[in-house]
Amino acid sequence: MSAGFRISPALWDKIHHFASFPQNCVSLQQMVRFGQNPSPGTLLKASHFLSDELPVRLAHRVKELDELPHNLSAMPSIKKVKNWYAQSFEELITFPVDRKHYSCTNDAWPPEVKDYNKRFTKMLEHIKSRHDPTVTTVAQGVLEWKRSQNARQIGLDIQAWLDRFYMSRIGIRFLIGQHVALNTQQAHEDYVGIICTKANIHDIVQEAIENARFVCEEHYAMFKGPPVQLICPRDLTFAYVPGHLSHICFELLKNSLRAVVERFGVDKEDHFPPIKVIVVEGKEDITIKISDEGGGIPRSAIPLIWTYMYTTMESQGLDQNFQASDFKAPMAGFGYGLPLSRLYARYFGGDLRLISMDGFGTDVYIHLNRLSSSREPLP
Repeated sequence: MSAGFRISPALWDKIHHFASFPQNCVSLQQMVRFGQNPSPGTLLKASHFLSDELPVRLAHRVKELDELPHNLSAMPSIKKVKNWYAQSFEELITFPVDRKHYSCTNDAWPPEVKDYNKRFTKMLEHIKSRHDPTVTTVAQGVLEWKRSQNARQIGLDIQAWLDRFYMSRIGIRFLIGQHVALNTQQAHEDYVGIICTKANIHDIVQEAIENARFVCEEHYAMFKGPPVQLICPRDLTFAYVPGHLSHICFELLKNSLRAVVERFGVDKEDHFPPIKVIVVEGKEDITIKISDEGGGIPRSAIPLIWTYMYTTMESQGLDQNFQASDFKAPMAGFGYGLPLSRLYARYFGGDLRLISMDGFGTDVYIHLNRLSSSREPLP
């Protein structure tokens, strides 16, 4: 993919130059307004925005990957990710930008504009797939570092960097995914790119429940996993990226299912207490509460659950299949489910909170901003 790629001194100069510029945050509302009824002209404008914005965001990350504390930058997997980001940066800044058709009227876009949009989109698709394994490769890099330092846990500085890095990645992939969808997908009345203007929460959560129960039953070789009750208005919709919400719910439900099975035992198939999922609409937020009776978490361990690489599972290594994308984790991943889910919730102005009753169970609250007006919380 990017084997043998080297960052030349000239490219470093450009990276440092672009990293000196601030990043421009966008909101869900802006993306919906801009992406409705896209013409070749609005898609051209969007490509200009990304030609300017993505190199700045990528440059910030390359610079940071090169300056990590405690020798983390020297780990082979971290270097690999740094080279992916630098290669994508170079492809974007060397792509010839079409600025001359800015002044055409809406109904007279020449074929060159459509051709340019097509080529730019193809490049973005290529960049996106290059970065598919980023989360797991960085996790591998942190594991390499822990082994080299004989460290049991990561420090707050590395934790804060991982939060910034992954939040930035969510933003970059959202912008690319949105642009690619606007250029390649058939128009749909409820969708603007990857944003669903009428995302049905009941349906998204129900699908996540089915997927999580399936993974649970496979993992424990059970006929029937713990039951999950969903209490949610069937007609509750809002503007959101369904993939983000689906990921968050799936990860949290997996945790709850695992906790219940581990507490009561695989042989208690017919006597598991149900996991309850309650969805409520408020003035500002839509809140999803997931409650389980899986025994809870000791109070001393609560701060650790938001730490990357903290997992209650035995294995310390990553699966052989660690090249898979963000959320292809098995029943229990490598301690990324909760911190990553919280970042996805926070990306559009929401949050994730957990309250545990040690000896009984855990309540997790997903807060989703239903106003769609908050901007990306970029590092």
